[in-house]
Amino acid sequence: MARVREAEGDPDGALDLLDQAQRVYTGDFSPNVRPIPALRARVLAAQGRIGEALAWAREHGLSAGDDLTYLREFEHITLARVLLAQYTIERTEHVVRDAARLLRRLLEAAEAGGRMGSVIEILALQALTHQARGDVPAGLAALERALTLAEPEGYVRTFAGAGPPMAYLLRRLAKRRTVGEYARRLLAAAGRAGAAGPSGPGRPAPAGQGLADPLSGRELDVLRLLASDLDGPDIARELSVSLNTLRTHTRNIYAKLGVHSRRAAVRQAAELNLLSRARDR
Repeated sequence: MARVREAEGDPDGALDLLDQAQRVYTGDFSPNVRPIPALRARVLAAQGRIGEALAWAREHGLSAGDDLTYLREFEHITLARVLLAQYTIERTEHVVRDAARLLRRLLEAAEAGGRMGSVIEILALQALTHQARGDVPAGLAALERALTLAEPEGYVRTFAGAGPPMAYLLRRLAKRRTVGEYARRLLAAAGRAGAAGPSGPGRPAPAGQGLADPLSGRELDVLRLLASDLDGPDIARELSVSLNTLRTHTRNIYAKLGVHSRRAAVRQAAELNLLSRARDR
């Protein structure tokens, strides 16, 4: 039910259900390979509540350099998700390097153990990590391999619920003969998920955005001018703001779009039809 609530755009409801589940959970002699606190950390990371998600990792003694075991594989994949979410917001290079190294080691372990569900999820996260670092070709290669493995099993949520950066990669793959049809089905599912309810903590996304964390009105103004030939100082003068304020808005835009450069931001905005919305303001 918690995953359903999250998919419906109700992260607070999902967290409430997970808290209730934790209170009534009774273990048995079987190892708990998908612990509730890790599920909770995934919801927190997806909502940008990085401090709380990192606190979970510290509380459970998790780090990117840990020895890897099957029993804690789900937790370490969760940690990689948290690190990727942290990098998307903070753009700290050592964080994304840790995420990339951890995912590489997790992939090797999952492949050696024949755990294809984990392999597919790790490849999807590797694709998003490459995308966040600006290496779109590597992101497409990882995602194409993930889709090739996932299509026979009918995976949807792994890809459809991963936000605009994943949607961008899926749109690129939708043009390829090998996985194009499957990529288009996942894009359609992502569109339905985005229309199911509010995105972000407790608020609906403005019409036409489809972002987990929608751009503010001022950020749309900045985005419109980023698509022009004006340089940074000219944009700041046009908006009557300081250059430091402009840089803050620009960093926020990059984080919300999952990109790291002006050109990539404009391209992603065009894919999401945000530029026409910005011009209409």
